Amino acid sequence: MRSLNTPKENTWCPGCGNFGILNAIKKCIQNLVEGGIPLSELVMVCGIGCHGKIFDYLSLSGVYSLHGRALATAQGIKLANPDLKVIVFGGDGDSLGEGLEHTLFAAKRNMDLTLILHNNGTYGLTTGQFSPLSYTGYKGLSTPQGSIERPFHPIPLLLEAGATFLARTYSTKLEHMVQTLHKAIDHKGFSFVEILQPCVSYNNTYQLFNEKVKLLDVIPRDDATVMALARNQEHYYIGIYKEQLIPVYHELLYQTQNPIRERLSGLQRKQKIRELY
Repeated sequence: MRSLNTPKENTWCPGCGNFGILNAIKKCIQNLVEGGIPLSELVMVCGIGCHGKIFDYLSLSGVYSLHGRALATAQGIKLANPDLKVIVFGGDGDSLGEGLEHTLFAAKRNMDLTLILHNNGTYGLTTGQFSPLSYTGYKGLSTPQGSIERPFHPIPLLLEAGATFLARTYSTKLEHMVQTLHKAIDHKGFSFVEILQPCVSYNNTYQLFNEKVKLLDVIPRDDATVMALARNQEHYYIGIYKEQLIPVYHELLYQTQNPIRERLSGLQRKQKIRELY
């Protein structure tokens, strides 16, 4: 397999959790290719934020989308060519703020793609404003007195929306990330992986996560248990929360058809137009 590295200068802050995520996805992609998935069938889409810089550092086909619109773009790619495995990188602000509606509807439809959420609890790229996942009391550029808002709980939110694969991992746990991402991308349906990712500049949570991260022993048996474990503040449980197989959107829409593979030629389209007139 060719190298996934790029010549672009990496401008993440030293110690940023994004470095771990980049290393994990590179190893995951290598495993997927070795398992028989052509590299040409893997596509990435990114939103805007510190997470989005991964587009410059990962040599993979894709689209660097607009703020909050990564999942809208990804759904278009998947519907145009269902054979592709579409991997979306989003931030907590990008995917659960500006792009919340696209995230919820992609889960509702059970779109066959994977959303990797870089959860650092802040808008790091724009110097530390509070985000939809910032804890109450978070002090940043936009909330110097501390945020008065309650954060979303992303896994319960996506569970209710309809995601069929839910997981959480931590940016210092390389092998756990690799295994979790591999399972998410392999899953047929909407996969959501929350990655706890400290922002050393504006929300340095390394000590907190190192003390509180705990491994799930098994996949929770029901939705009520998923909710309870995902909301737990005593421990931040990492692992797979849900794995369910139900029909995916593009197959309900197309059955076995593929618009790219089965599209009409230019000559055929002209003939169809002539027939209409």
